[in-house]
Amino acid sequence: MLYKQLRGTMTNLKSKRFQEQDEETSKEQSFQEKVATLIMPKDDEMRLIGLFGEVEETKVSILVASLIDLADTVTEVPKDLEDPNSEMEEVLDPIEFIISTHGGNADDMFALYDIMRVVREKCDIVTFGLGKVMSAGVLLLAAGTKGQRKIGKNCRVMIHSVIAGNAGSFHNLENEMEEIRHTQDSYLKALAEETSVTYPQLRKMIDKKVNVYLSAEEAVKMGIADIIV
Repeated sequence: MLYKQLRGTMTNLKSKRFQEQDEETSKEQSFQEKVATLIMPKDDEMRLIGLFGEVEETKVSILVASLIDLADTVTEVPKDLEDPNSEMEEVLDPIEFIISTHGGNADDMFALYDIMRVVREKCDIVTFGLGKVMSAGVLLLAAGTKGQRKIGKNCRVMIHSVIAGNAGSFHNLENEMEEIRHTQDSYLKALAEETSVTYPQLRKMIDKKVNVYLSAEEAVKMGIADIIV
């Protein structure tokens, strides 16, 4: 029921968003954005989705809808593969999620992360980090089904503290700083839950106040990924 409700809602939102986007931004889209839009939709036959470039609202809305749809899409196969006339059974194949990103918006990251947590209870999500998996992308890579998270041999992983900016009154800035700390704390807790690195260890990394770069081997050792390809 949850998947049907979410899928119905996202289908309506996606249709409305595409209509508005076509009218308002079709002339302004850069070549890179057009390419990203073309490669973002899911492949039903291969059960493949991908995130290339920034983690932002438009891409995440497509990915959320795709995950919900694929989680409800089953394949019928014979119970006895050697006997094509045998009784059919429904099989829910894994979803492969390719990730190559410098990061992006934390709220959109958490939206996608929470949907991944729901979907992976029903079917496996095989995440695959390629090229660059940084900032928000690290949590998304780690959020795949444990034991099935892949990373390219030459992929670079980077973790850093939350980056934000604001302007306004002193009291408002204090309030915004508290929210930034909360966002960073939530990010580190989620990473600790999905990897083999503890919260104190992650906090120590962040306290270096520099970008922390990891090789594919180091990412596997830390439990961010499982398999080097």
